[in-house]
Amino acid sequence: MKRAHRVGVLGAGLAAVALLAAGCGNGGVAKGAQRPDTNNGQQLFSGSGTCGSCHTLQAAGTTGTIGPNLDNAFAAVRKEGYPDSSIENVVLDQIRLGSGPIATYTTNKKFTSQTTMPANLVKGQDAIDVAAYVASVAGVGGFAAAPGNVGTNGAAIFKAKCSSCHTLAAAGATGTVGPNLDQLKPAMAVVVHQVTNGGSIMPAFKGTLSAAQIQAVAKYVSSSAGKK
Repeated sequence: MKRAHRVGVLGAGLAAVALLAAGCGNGGVAKGAQRPDTNNGQQLFSGSGTCGSCHTLQAAGTTGTIGPNLDNAFAAVRKEGYPDSSIENVVLDQIRLGSGPIATYTTNKKFTSQTTMPANLVKGQDAIDVAAYVASVAGVGGFAAAPGNVGTNGAAIFKAKCSSCHTLAAAGATGTVGPNLDQLKPAMAVVVHQVTNGGSIMPAFKGTLSAAQIQAVAKYVSSSAGKK
């Protein structure tokens, strides 16, 4: 069976570094624009037919593989110390301009061309909100582990899906987007409910994780929170 390997994903991190280092992505937010609403940005990102269907972003709970993995694309530039505002401008320019065809190759090294990211998939203030949301979370937890290989390993699920947003010492996670779980020390039932249904800017993982996976990560969090 042929497996497609995405050339665009492999170069996404280097491309992001190059764009930021060159000062590109400076079209930016128009003067007079209202303050970005990252809650709206998260909802738009994860909505049907928008960004999450094509991109992996741990904080949004999305595992799309058509476009680049956004955590991996921006992990390196975060490590280099680039501010969220620079990442936001790169993302905003990409939303406005779209992309050319995404090249892939199969195991017999035959190249094909896949879906093009359309320009202006979201527009105006919505585009600004999405860019600000992505800039606030992409790559925060470093390079993302490949999703889908975690099974019902609670620790692995947490690292793949939750560590970019939450602090949990047992997992080596220092995310600040969501609550510090070591301080919160939630009961297992609370974690199950939150992971299943989401809340605030946290996405609902029902449909993304199986019931067994939700139980596994909830058990891991509830038994590990507050411990080192």
